[in-house]
Amino acid sequence: MPQMSLEGELAGGGQGETRSPSDSVETPMAGNGPGHSGTGSLMEAVVERGNLLVALKRVRQNKGSPGVDGMTVGELDTYLRENWVATRERLLQGHYAPMTVRRVEIPKSGGGMRELGIPTVLDRFIQQALLQVLQPLIDPTFSRNSYGFRPGRSAHQALVAARNLVASGKRFVVDVDLEKFFDRVQHDVLMGRLEKRVKDARVLGLIRRYLETGVMLHGVVVERHEGTPQGGPLSPLLANVLLDEVDKELEKRGHGFVRYADDCNVYVASGRAGQRVMAFLRKLYGNLKLKVNESKSAVDLAVRRKILGYSMWRGPKGSVKLRVAPKAIQVMKEKVRLITGRNGGRSVQKVVEELREYLPGWKNYFSLAETPGVFLSLDEWIRHRLRQVHLKQWKTGRTIYRELLARGVPDWVARRIAGNHGRWWQNSCKNLNGALPSRYFDGLGLPRLGK
Repeated sequence: MPQMSLEGELAGGGQGETRSPSDSVETPMAGNGPGHSGTGSLMEAVVERGNLLVALKRVRQNKGSPGVDGMTVGELDTYLRENWVATRERLLQGHYAPMTVRRVEIPKSGGGMRELGIPTVLDRFIQQALLQVLQPLIDPTFSRNSYGFRPGRSAHQALVAARNLVASGKRFVVDVDLEKFFDRVQHDVLMGRLEKRVKDARVLGLIRRYLETGVMLHGVVVERHEGTPQGGPLSPLLANVLLDEVDKELEKRGHGFVRYADDCNVYVASGRAGQRVMAFLRKLYGNLKLKVNESKSAVDLAVRRKILGYSMWRGPKGSVKLRVAPKAIQVMKEKVRLITGRNGGRSVQKVVEELREYLPGWKNYFSLAETPGVFLSLDEWIRHRLRQVHLKQWKTGRTIYRELLARGVPDWVARRIAGNHGRWWQNSCKNLNGALPSRYFDGLGLPRLGK
């Protein structure tokens, strides 16, 4: 049989049959998309050609690791050409069964490990198609104080909102951390909230099957009775569906708060008011079968707590400003130490190229920080690390002496550094500033954090 185009396959035709864009139903973003989802016809919008092509493009962009079946993102096109018609039919009939999720662990910045669930590439594709239909339907109903994983909303907006609340006189924060939130979500509780917003039984059934899909751990499939594992496109939306109930209760009582995913910060005028809010939140989260992590949650002055990697400080005339939290600086330095490790055997240029991949993103995220001296100090520290890399690569005292003389270092200084060539960190400090100045690293393309 002739092999049809991928676009034709996603259109839902039979073998050898294609459909033009004009033949397909309206895309989910159009007027007949999820805006009228109460009719129960959401699954038709999910498998609509335009929606699927957008989902396929997004999955390709996100790349990611294979799931339990070993299929890579690059192999998805071929699979869909051969199998999409049957897969689409199972989705429309409500019979599609997701594959087991692959469990992986990644280091957390604060220590310990974070568990991720990696669906197969096909399931990521289907989840993305679901997300594109459900998000325009559900997201507008969420609280304006929720900022995490929402279109048009960002961590920076959450930080500005939090700073403004503190500047308005709400000096105390009720800082709530939920204990293993993504692992503790109760499926029945979540589905009960979702059923109030979605009426298509096939979509609800598919989401429940995604929640209940087993996890492959050390070669053994483990059944899952709770949790929505991080790693799938749907998980953030489902988390917001569940936690929106708490948001709405806080809004009813007129509280100023900021929520980003499962991190919630409520700002109040006094410690006593904060304790009342904390007790109220424990009750609300308890109704959702969630537990507050008491060791990481607290009622405290806002300037003593961190939020999304930042902390606050009092500026001139009582103003409230943002800065990089000490823990975030520590994590950044650990990353730079890893990149500039002395035993990597790479050229300085290669090390700088790695830093160029990491530092601009870090700088952009912390661009709200109003502490320029901190960034200048970090720039000096990074150049110090790179001078150390140079010394290590020159290796012998003879080479160090020759290289330093060639860079204009006085003979007596070059001899002293060469004679102590094993003391890389000490020698890479002030003694090398003239030989390897800031402009030298600028020429290599090293990004600066400060101005």
